[in-house]
Amino acid sequence: MNVLFIDTTHSRLPEMLTNAGFTCDYLTGLTKDETLSIIHKYEGIIIRSKFKIDKEVINKAQNLKFIGRVGSGLENIDTEYAGEKGIKCFNSPEGNRDAVGEHALGLLLSLANKISKADSEIRNGKWAREENRGFELKEKTIGIIGYGNMGSAFAQRLKGFESLVIAHDKYKFNYSDDLVKEKTLKGIFEQTDILSLHVPLTDETHYMVNNEFISQFKKPIYLINTSRGKVLNTKDLVFNLENGKILGAALDVLEYEEVSFENILSSKPLPEAFDYLLKSNKVVLTPHIAGWTLESNIKLSEILAQKIINHFK
Repeated sequence: MNVLFIDTTHSRLPEMLTNAGFTCDYLTGLTKDETLSIIHKYEGIIIRSKFKIDKEVINKAQNLKFIGRVGSGLENIDTEYAGEKGIKCFNSPEGNRDAVGEHALGLLLSLANKISKADSEIRNGKWAREENRGFELKEKTIGIIGYGNMGSAFAQRLKGFESLVIAHDKYKFNYSDDLVKEKTLKGIFEQTDILSLHVPLTDETHYMVNNEFISQFKKPIYLINTSRGKVLNTKDLVFNLENGKILGAALDVLEYEEVSFENILSSKPLPEAFDYLLKSNKVVLTPHIAGWTLESNIKLSEILAQKIINHFK
């Protein structure tokens, strides 16, 4: 099979495919139009997030047998249309689950202990101890929504903190164990102190976390999002930060990101809600790097390559 690499990847991916007999063309510098002009020559394409693989792209790729995404989400692929065309879609969420689990924990500890706030204050000549008194995770209830690769990895990393970890997954059942207790969504609303989001971006989860959703929590909560930005309505987040329903938020993803997750700080003027997040000492922000480690860079490519090889060889 001839495979077109649209995005850059770790060298292990083309290396493993080549060793398995695939012919790999690493043409990551092409524009979308240039890519569309040659895509009919290929049976496979490898992407990250450069552009959407929509009906236009799939129709141009007349010989396509598979699409491989180096990453977890498939929201930038029209998987339904690809399936209708007999095109297999692969991703590799197993490759960055550990990175995301650790990053979510880091965000939580930063919120709990006001690490980012305190660090910024010291660098600006302010030594404030009482104002930066934190809280312990022991005996707190941590609610996870979405208990796949990422949610379960986060739960595993919470094991030593003696928290009560509960989870809800609309499509997964009977997974309670020594790490987590399965709950209905109502149970999440009633018990949660800290909420962590680990769902894919779909029509169903777009703006899932909004005013109506947040209002159902019995207690004020802390919120962590390492899934996708558009799962959370930022304006509604700001409203609830202001009224105290959300005590603090740690966000690795933002709804303002483009498909390719490029720099959003260059857009002017910045959305009012985002400007609030930038100025709030109750918010911790990172630039979509939860799954972005040296190790995950390799694992994402190796796991994806092995899935493709196993399917076609």
